[in-house]
Amino acid sequence: MTAFEGYEHWAEPYTAEVDQVDLVNMGQYNVQEAKTRLSELLHMVEKGDEVVLARGGRPVAKLVKMERPLKRTLGFLGPLEVPDEAFEPMNREELAEWEQPLT
Repeated sequence: MTAFEGYEHWAEPYTAEVDQVDLVNMGQYNVQEAKTRLSELLHMVEKGDEVVLARGGRPVAKLVKMERPLKRTLGFLGPLEVPDEAFEPMNREELAEWEQPLT
């Protein structure tokens, strides 16, 4: 039995349309080099560069800078007026309607 027996799915060859400008602005690093230079690569990504990770010269993944999500302000709808009767117990009809399954 060879090392490849039992594999039903093979990775498709990597194909992508890449703009020449993207090739100039993007560095590609094989796994071993990326492991050795990980801190340097992360610093490059923090500055805004994109880094492509490759296995055997074939691109596999791209490192890009993560943007922090915008903070959302709670209460953006403003103060809501809730009527006092909303806190009163339900009567039998309301309770029966509430317990009905959704259709």
